Amino acid sequence: MIGNLKPLEIVLIIAVILLLFGAKKLPEMARSLGKSARILKSEAKAMKKDDETATTAETVQDQGAQQPIAPRTIQAAPGDVSTSRPVTDPHRAQS
Repeated sequence: MIGNLKPLEIVLIIAVILLLFGAKKLPEMARSLGKSARILKSEAKAMKKDDETATTAETVQDQGAQQPIAPRTIQAAPGDVSTSRPVTDPHRAQS
């Protein structure tokens, strides 16, 4: 799209932008745009890192699913079976 614009058209577009926003506002807008771009870039990296971590965790769970998992139980006082209950560990896959 920019390749189709002639130099005179580009100068006219820049002139209109200067008239609309003024010379004082343009540096402030550029800084704001730069900050927004940095924030977007850092969030994209964080999301990519989270996806890689989740993929790694799924791989570990898939490998762990091949082995039988025994249910874990919280032990209460000796002889008190009424308060013991099964425990679900979020790091171990339940089949």
